[in-house]
Amino acid sequence: MTNKEIVLRFYEEFFNAHDVSAALRYVREGYIQHNPGIAQGRKGLMDAFEEKFAQHPEFKLEVQMAIAEGDMVAVYHHSVSAQGVPQTKIVDWYRLEGGKLAEHWDVLQAL
Repeated sequence: MTNKEIVLRFYEEFFNAHDVSAALRYVREGYIQHNPGIAQGRKGLMDAFEEKFAQHPEFKLEVQMAIAEGDMVAVYHHSVSAQGVPQTKIVDWYRLEGGKLAEHWDVLQAL
C-alpha cells in the first residue's frame, strides 16, 4: 500500500466510520501532533476524536484531493454537516514512518 493509500484508508475508517481503533492500525504510538488542541501521541488523537464522535455523530470528511511525495501526504478536505453541507475547509499534512502516520500538521478555514 502506498503512503497516500494508507492515509486515505485511515480517513475512511477513523474519521468517516468513526472507528477510533483504526488508529492502532494506522498511527504510530509516538505520533507527533502539531495541532495544539489535540494531545500528543496516538492515545491523544484517539481520545480527542472519541469525544468528538460522541458529541457529533454526524461528523464526516469529504476528501477533495490528496498529494503524496516521499514520506509526506497532504489531504485537502471539507468537514460536512449532517445535511451534507461543507462547513470547514481543511488541509492536513502527514509524515509517515514505517507505513504509519508519524506526524501531523493542519490548517482550517471556516466556510
